[in-house]
Amino acid sequence: MIETYNLKMPHSVFSGKNALENIPAILKENHVQHLAVFTDQGIRGAGLLELPMAWVEQSGVDTVILDDLPAEPTYAEAQKLVDQCKAWGADFIMAVGGGSVMDTAKLASILMTDEYGIKELLDTPTQAKKCIKSLMIPTTAGTGSEATPNAIVAVPEKQLKVGIVNPEMIADFVILDAVMIKKLPRKIAAATSVDALAHAIECWTSNKANPFSDIFALQALDMILNNIERACDDAEAMDAKNQMQIASFYAGVAITASGTTAVHALSYPLGGKYHIAHGVSNAILLAPIMRFNELACRERLAAAYDRCIRGGETTLEGKSAAVITRLEQIVRHLDIPTSLTEFGVPEEDLEALVASGMEVTRLLDNNMRKITPDDARYLYQQVL
Repeated sequence: MIETYNLKMPHSVFSGKNALENIPAILKENHVQHLAVFTDQGIRGAGLLELPMAWVEQSGVDTVILDDLPAEPTYAEAQKLVDQCKAWGADFIMAVGGGSVMDTAKLASILMTDEYGIKELLDTPTQAKKCIKSLMIPTTAGTGSEATPNAIVAVPEKQLKVGIVNPEMIADFVILDAVMIKKLPRKIAAATSVDALAHAIECWTSNKANPFSDIFALQALDMILNNIERACDDAEAMDAKNQMQIASFYAGVAITASGTTAVHALSYPLGGKYHIAHGVSNAILLAPIMRFNELACRERLAAAYDRCIRGGETTLEGKSAAVITRLEQIVRHLDIPTSLTEFGVPEEDLEALVASGMEVTRLLDNNMRKITPDDARYLYQQVL
């Protein structure tokens, strides 16, 4: 565990029933005149954007909607929306969507006045400073992007996803309203929820775990393990969905104070090259990597068992193993693939995967058990 640590969070977070009602007050408080709304066409097509926009319209501010963003965007595709936001002359940003939407909006919030763009931030992410304030309204209970200083973009030339980390990107305002995830298709709800699960357990077992991150990671893990299946299975389970949204936010805060580990590190090439959804690639790798890490973080996993599962196991080994078994149960229950063969990943790509995965040292360094290229090869082989 590290000896020095800090905690950064959004300025204001609104949650609970009818939390969207806070939008007019937020816009008024910040004297907003030109609002840029980041979203995607899937969100608009599902009618979800209408819910927050009804409150925006009451405010009477000039608004532009930026929705030309694909799933898992490249840095160039994200840059297009940033450029549109700059051209509009926005003085406030609102993001309504999942991780990619919020990440792009956060990048815009630090690039409004600069000549350089996202490509330059891949190498020097902290050079940019916040230009305008932002409001994040997540439409999944998974990415935690509304809480983090991270933005993930695909880098085609590396066939890899890269995380841009800059504390200036932390949102100023967040609204967590479970109505935004009520109609989320089960497949998407499952993948994004397991992403939040990975955030929580990785931050709890990270080399950077500390008293600040532990509070949020363990509480998130408890809420997720005991709500995830019902939240995904039952469209009317609003209490479980509300718990998952809060847990996703908590797990995002844990990332800010700690950091994810090898699960996320080795999943980045799967999204970058094969365009496998981020939550799905994490789900595929989650149990195999936690089993690989088990001996190095057994006491932490046992503590998670005592807090979150509270069953009949009495030994450290039994408790630790039970947590990993629970992770497998959740992935199976949610009908998420557990093998890369379903995505056409050939065995001959193994060495390229290993090479790409080993580049993500920012996260591999957080792993309690050191990962060598041979280890990465072994782990990928488990899921091929």
